[in-house]
Amino acid sequence: MAGTVTPQLEAYYAKRAREYERIYDKAERQDELAWLRDRLPGLFQGRRVLEVACGTGYWTQLIARKAAHVTACDINEAVLEIAREKPIPKGRVTFAKADAFAPGGLCEGCDAAFAGFWWSHVRKADLARWLASMASALPAGSLVAILDNRYVEGSSTPVSRRDAEGNTYQVRELLSGETHEVLKNFPTAAELADAVRPIAAQAHLEETLYYWLLVFRLK
Repeated sequence: MAGTVTPQLEAYYAKRAREYERIYDKAERQDELAWLRDRLPGLFQGRRVLEVACGTGYWTQLIARKAAHVTACDINEAVLEIAREKPIPKGRVTFAKADAFAPGGLCEGCDAAFAGFWWSHVRKADLARWLASMASALPAGSLVAILDNRYVEGSSTPVSRRDAEGNTYQVRELLSGETHEVLKNFPTAAELADAVRPIAAQAHLEETLYYWLLVFRLK
């Protein structure tokens, strides 16, 4: 997590670090997750990938199977500690603590980028800034894939409120019983297209019941 993420959200993910990947245990999502675990590594075959907000490295370890190299960053040291424990061949991944809005020199040599379940935690007012910062740090023609959740009644955590800017929130409960309010947006296909139009060429949206995957090349 990074950039304009609130201290409350950062604290939540630090506390949730060791239980984060339980989200991938939901029975109704297994077929779609299996498809994504196959789809994503193939997208990045032979590429040098910048992964922003990598979290616990769940997707990092999969992308690294076919990518030439992955530079995976997150602002939260607690999740990076778990990511570094993943069974990844030596030399295939570099983990770094960095701001998703300002990855700096981490982008050097990269020709692709990935963000998994990060878009939904960016305020609508900050999306253009984040996308522009990524586009300016990578060469034209770089491949970008962004993965996130769709809202599904009965499977997704209910939306607890909507603010004046249209951002939506959920109340999440940790195993300890502690609760946190978390920013979680669920963009429409039209909103996704509008957001990436200034930086994207050949954009393609792939939607399943529970997830969306937006793939495009930078202008």
